[in-house]
Amino acid sequence: MKPSHKSCEAAPLLPKMAETHYTPLSSSFPFVTSYKTGGSTLPEISRSTERALKEGKLLELVYGVKETVATLSQIPVTIFVTGDSGNGLSSFINALRLIGHEEDASAPTGVVRTTQVRAEYSSPLFPNVVLWDLPGLGATAQTVESYMEEMKFNTCDLVIIIASEQFSSNHVKLSKNIQSMGKRFYIVWNKLDRDLSRSALSEIRFLQDIQENIRENLQKEQVKDPPIFLVSNLDPSLHDFPNLRETLHKDLSSIRCCEPLKTLDGIYEKIIGDKVAVWERRIAHECLGSSLGVSDEDDLGECLKMYRLIFGVDDESLQQVAQSMGTVLVDYKANMKSQNFDTLRREDWKLRLMTCAAVNAFFCLFGFLPGLSCCLRRRRHKRMLLLVAQDTKNILKRILRDCVFPRQI
Repeated sequence: MKPSHKSCEAAPLLPKMAETHYTPLSSSFPFVTSYKTGGSTLPEISRSTERALKEGKLLELVYGVKETVATLSQIPVTIFVTGDSGNGLSSFINALRLIGHEEDASAPTGVVRTTQVRAEYSSPLFPNVVLWDLPGLGATAQTVESYMEEMKFNTCDLVIIIASEQFSSNHVKLSKNIQSMGKRFYIVWNKLDRDLSRSALSEIRFLQDIQENIRENLQKEQVKDPPIFLVSNLDPSLHDFPNLRETLHKDLSSIRCCEPLKTLDGIYEKIIGDKVAVWERRIAHECLGSSLGVSDEDDLGECLKMYRLIFGVDDESLQQVAQSMGTVLVDYKANMKSQNFDTLRREDWKLRLMTCAAVNAFFCLFGFLPGLSCCLRRRRHKRMLLLVAQDTKNILKRILRDCVFPRQI
């Protein structure tokens, strides 16, 4: 099953995280208090962010989310490194950790089988991560299934499957079983320096052929494309090694943070929904001018400013959030419909219809009918309220994402 040398088009080595097809790595975190942090710190932080959102204090929420992410980053992550015997599993672990084979903390390597039992390693490059060097498949007469059961694959968070020379049936079975467990995994083609020295093809063509061969074999067993990295253990700064480390760092953040923050996101949605319900009742039954603190409840531009202030997405608050996140205000306002009344009216056809010249003329003509006037006013205010609430949800999702994966500017 050696890599074919047929012509093929280049395929991206690193699909974006949002485009990968993995199911969640672990069972979801159904309640805030269930986060595996070994203490009560995280639930208290989470409650503080809930209070901040209820009070419309977005900057306090950002500080709380950042503290939450910092706490979650301490959660241990377990990575299994596996493959056929002789594929260079131990050499890969040393190269990933950027240490030489002769160093005391290195995984033992050699031309004969050196890993007979599971061995664990760590690295300051990946804090709170345990790399397990597993005995290669083929070290015993075990089936892939019994091998996975003995090695306790159900306890790991991510699997790195090492291959070299050929992408064997064992690699395919491992991939299929890992996928069925809902775990994230990578395929790493090892010893690329040796392969390139033996190939008569150009480097680009040869690398394409390896990727295509791996994908074809996986697709035959209906395994969705995992990230594929082509590396040489002799030089961990070349080929896909830098991309592998970058992807691994992102996935470690995803493993630790995404499920807990999804829970927070759900809590935030409920808080916003509750706030909308409270203000809808006020719109229906109270004097809007006094409730909002405006002199003219038909001045929709001023009323919009107050709705934004209530939810904590006013310009001043967003400017503070942007500075705290190390970015600029426009990043949070770019896709915000409610940044001002003209933009909101232009972006929302329902509000545009409620405030068009014909409706305003009708409103003036029949203004002596108080029931009609109040009905139209309430509908306008409820529409603005809902649009500001949706903008708030979108901004919160952006904050959660940026706290986990800070953007480079």
